[in-house]
Amino acid sequence: MQSVGSGVQEIRLRGEHGDHYRVMYIAKFEEVIYVIHAFEKTSAKTEQKDIELAKSRLQDVKAMRKKI
Repeated sequence: MQSVGSGVQEIRLRGEHGDHYRVMYIAKFEEVIYVIHAFEKTSAKTEQKDIELAKSRLQDVKAMRKKI
């Protein structure tokens, strides 16, 4: 999902009653997959608050990886 950052992928899920869910994750490291955000979609477009939260968490992952 380029709007969040390089390497971020998205899983799209549809519930039984038409509800939609998204899971954003990054899996570019050999030993771990980081789920950076999961949420229920309430509109066709991903809300900016969800994109910003995922970006922030991606930056946290990158900072943590530098310490390892």
